[in-house]
Amino acid sequence: MVTPLVDTTRRATRKQRRIRELYYITHIDNIPSMLKRGILSHRRMETEGIKYTPIYDKQIVSKRLEIKAPDGRDLWSFTNLFFNARNAMLYRVLCEKTVDDIAVLGIDSRRAMNRLGIFVTTGNAASALSEIVRPSQRVISRIIKETDKEWWKEADGSKRKIMAECLVPDEVPPHHIKSIYSANFNALDKIREGAKQYSLEYVRQPNMFFKPSKRVPLTQYLTVVEGDMFFSRLHTITISVNVVGIMGKGLASRAKYQFADAYVEYQDLCRKRQLRMGKPRLFKSESSFDYQLADEPATLKEANLETWFLFFPTKRHWRDRADIQGIENGLQWLCDTYRKNKIQSLAIPALGCGLGRLDWREVGPLLCKYLSALDIPVQIYLPMERKVPEELLSKDFLLRQ
Repeated sequence: MVTPLVDTTRRATRKQRRIRELYYITHIDNIPSMLKRGILSHRRMETEGIKYTPIYDKQIVSKRLEIKAPDGRDLWSFTNLFFNARNAMLYRVLCEKTVDDIAVLGIDSRRAMNRLGIFVTTGNAASALSEIVRPSQRVISRIIKETDKEWWKEADGSKRKIMAECLVPDEVPPHHIKSIYSANFNALDKIREGAKQYSLEYVRQPNMFFKPSKRVPLTQYLTVVEGDMFFSRLHTITISVNVVGIMGKGLASRAKYQFADAYVEYQDLCRKRQLRMGKPRLFKSESSFDYQLADEPATLKEANLETWFLFFPTKRHWRDRADIQGIENGLQWLCDTYRKNKIQSLAIPALGCGLGRLDWREVGPLLCKYLSALDIPVQIYLPMERKVPEELLSKDFLLRQ
């Protein structure tokens, strides 16, 4: 009996999922073979002449050939399972592949970890900084802690650590595969059509694939979405800020710790009193989210070359309630200047909602009034503090004049 499709926009805690499952990233064309024969190591596939659809660059795969486990075997002799599939490697794959073609297989972690000859790694196994060791309670606890993250960066090693692996010799048997994750139901329907005889859980989990859990198209260019704005891959990311230089909570805090250059620029603007209500400031960062977030970014073929930040003041002091008039003045500034500033696409939060204590009933229509006039892709990200009722997401409500 085939388990029905599941929509898990509601997520279990990541720690619970990791204890239950390990993860394997693959092209959906490979799944029928894996369900029949198991997930084979690269060495086994090469030896047996098994054809498959690759998702990794040859350069990345060949690099793993040079690295040895403590038992003397190279990494090609192991099937690599991730403790957290939502990592820098999956991000890289999705920079270059269509999300409909990529799936994540959930592997029974108890069975996998009980296999003889396994190793675990304290980060990307291809990195010289990662240890390859036999599993122990101490090591596994450390790995769970390091991989229990929503985002990562290069500087503190979290980008490498979130790609920690369980290395299984030769193969993962097909009966160890418990579930299949994809970003949408279309891909899952295609997968399930070729796997009717298997009892598996088929799960739509867009967040795992850095995709919004909800999309509401309003115009040709304007969309309201629910998800993580920082993974939008749009050209310009809007950060709601105060004008006193404090990034204490919310999206501003995320930007502070993940993107240090943006935080330094923001503080400098505040120190010089150049950031004022109604006058957002654009920071044209010379780096790209894709290069910061993807594994092996130097070899990316399909990457955004730059990511800009728009510092948008919503209040004067961090303690204040957001100023709706100041927000409207800032939106007018944006409409007047986006072409001159060469903004190519824009991600913007529900300005003033959440910590600013404004209501979506007021903010949503105001944002749409101004942003619907822009002829570039714009995504408005819904507040995460509370769910917005469906009737407040309709065109009739948001685009009313």
